[in-house]
Amino acid sequence: MTDGTNNVELQEKLARLARRSGQGIQDELALVRATGAMPPAWTIKILSLDSYNLYNVQLVNITTPGDTPSVVSGDIQAYNVAEPFTEDGSISSGMYAVMWRVGKNNVFYVKP
Repeated sequence: MTDGTNNVELQEKLARLARRSGQGIQDELALVRATGAMPPAWTIKILSLDSYNLYNVQLVNITTPGDTPSVVSGDIQAYNVAEPFTEDGSISSGMYAVMWRVGKNNVFYVKP
């Protein structure tokens, strides 16, 4: 088995874990130990603003061009690190973004 195949299998396992728990990966360091490895990323749809720069989001799956992405999991929360942590966010609901897991937080970067 090549390293590329192992990486794909690991990414698939991480994605399944995230969908099952609905909260993302709690400790990706326990699963990923390779030098230079990137944390997995997910496509999300912004549902609403919770408080400050914390948003309620859904994981979505992009299937084919021209089709609306389908919902993968229920509501989770993620911080928009492009907005100040001390002011209310201004990203509108229905927008799509890419989310990463950093430590114990889900984050995305969308400029208002």
